[in-house]
Amino acid sequence: MKLTLAGINADRAAYEAAGYRLPTFDYETVKENTHSRPVWIHFGAGNIFRAFQANLVQNLLNTGILDTGLIAAEGYDYEIIEKGNRPHDNLSILATLKADETVEKTVVGSVQESLVLDSSNEKEYTRLKEIFAAPSLQMTSFTITEKGYAVMDARGNVLPAILADYAKGPKTPDSYLGKVVSLLYHRYQHGALPLAMVSMDNCSHNGDKLKAAVTAFADAWCSRGLADQGFSDYVRDPGKVSFPWTMIDKITPRPDAKVADLLAADGLEGLDAVITSKNTYIAPFVNAEECEYLVIEDAFPNGRPPLEKGGVIFTDRETVDKVEKMKVCTCLNPLHTALAIFGCLLGYTLISEEMKDPLLRRMVERIGYQEGLPVVVDPGILDPKEFLRQVVNVRIPNPFMPDAPQRIATDTSQKLAIRFGETIKAYHRSPNLHVEDLKLIPLVFAGWLRYLMAVDDAGTPFTPSADPLLEAAGAYVADYRLDDVPKDLSELDRLLSNEKVFGVNLVEIGMADLVKDYFSELSKGIGAVQKTLEKYVEA
Repeated sequence: MKLTLAGINADRAAYEAAGYRLPTFDYETVKENTHSRPVWIHFGAGNIFRAFQANLVQNLLNTGILDTGLIAAEGYDYEIIEKGNRPHDNLSILATLKADETVEKTVVGSVQESLVLDSSNEKEYTRLKEIFAAPSLQMTSFTITEKGYAVMDARGNVLPAILADYAKGPKTPDSYLGKVVSLLYHRYQHGALPLAMVSMDNCSHNGDKLKAAVTAFADAWCSRGLADQGFSDYVRDPGKVSFPWTMIDKITPRPDAKVADLLAADGLEGLDAVITSKNTYIAPFVNAEECEYLVIEDAFPNGRPPLEKGGVIFTDRETVDKVEKMKVCTCLNPLHTALAIFGCLLGYTLISEEMKDPLLRRMVERIGYQEGLPVVVDPGILDPKEFLRQVVNVRIPNPFMPDAPQRIATDTSQKLAIRFGETIKAYHRSPNLHVEDLKLIPLVFAGWLRYLMAVDDAGTPFTPSADPLLEAAGAYVADYRLDDVPKDLSELDRLLSNEKVFGVNLVEIGMADLVKDYFSELSKGIGAVQKTLEKYVEA
């Protein structure tokens, strides 16, 4: 069986006999509708998009609620489209890995068009401009990672690529956001039509991050006379261009070889993964958990698809913020980061295997229930305690989920501030809670310092996951060794006082000494990580 339109038409009975859920909508009609009156274009054609948004739209197409599909675009790694989407006619397979150890297999065909966001590719860029000039277009969404919205470096300097695009103007920018904003400028030039710009990336106040980048480009171009002055007003007018906040939650690990073997056993051909020249790992399938949440601020100046009929929750900005903080600051992301750090140090390669360790399970339970929940504000639409219970008992222990601590450890320096810093701030503000009562959050910080030494608890060197501050932060621990010789840790205060990394100045708030004490114990020698966890997790 081949994963192409012709392959499905030829082997539909074989697909169905093997248990695959196939698209049931009129494909040609939906394709024509999508091309002639596009409604939704998405930038960032990766795993979360294929597992969540694309499957969501397919379900609504199958039931007749929608009659237009998705357009996928990629502005960083063009090979995702060229080698991932197009050889399979934009089809993909979603393998939903359930906690009861069953697999639900779906051929997802809601993506009706895929494009590379390349300003030097006249054909593709012209088509993107056509889409952005269409009055029917209601939403442009993004999963390009938090780094994708950056226009400045950690020191507040405009990034060279962004600065070059500021000077170049909207005709042929090269940066991801520059190209997106140039398309938005094209929409402005063709009637200043309304549009929702919807970040669906897993970061706090994602809509504001996208808005800041878009307005920075608009202001730069307008101030240089490279764009009409009204463009700056256009992107700031919520009645014209909105930037809703969202909270998205679905675990989608890198495509796993065991899942590929399972699909191949069904008779599927051509499932080999491709590693692009930019080191993106793409496969014709994506594996993901069953659980999913998407909460969106209901701010769509040109209307929106009825996604609530597919389970999306539309609400106000304040509620989105509460849900996001519940998830990112307490009920999921901090637990993942803690497991990622200590999983790498203890030699684990699967998050689910870590949850079989009573010590690590107890660690995340204490971080979530004891240290986090007391400061969570109930968003009203999801119960925090029940959400946390599902995370701890069902989601991250799922034995079918091939999620690795090494994947989650990526960009840890960019995650600590929101995943733990907000809880610390809440304790600091509260008249009834005390920062000194937090014991395991500072242990995670110390674990990250120990992780930066790039040697596991058995004394074996490992390669830390990619992180923009890996070299700079790693320099603070470069001179330490795994031994019980007393260490002068005073230099660590320079790192621990960095609010951008930890969300708060740990020195000023009185937590730095505890972090350094923990780090000293974690680095005393072989096996010190295990001993330190045993000492403090059960304390």
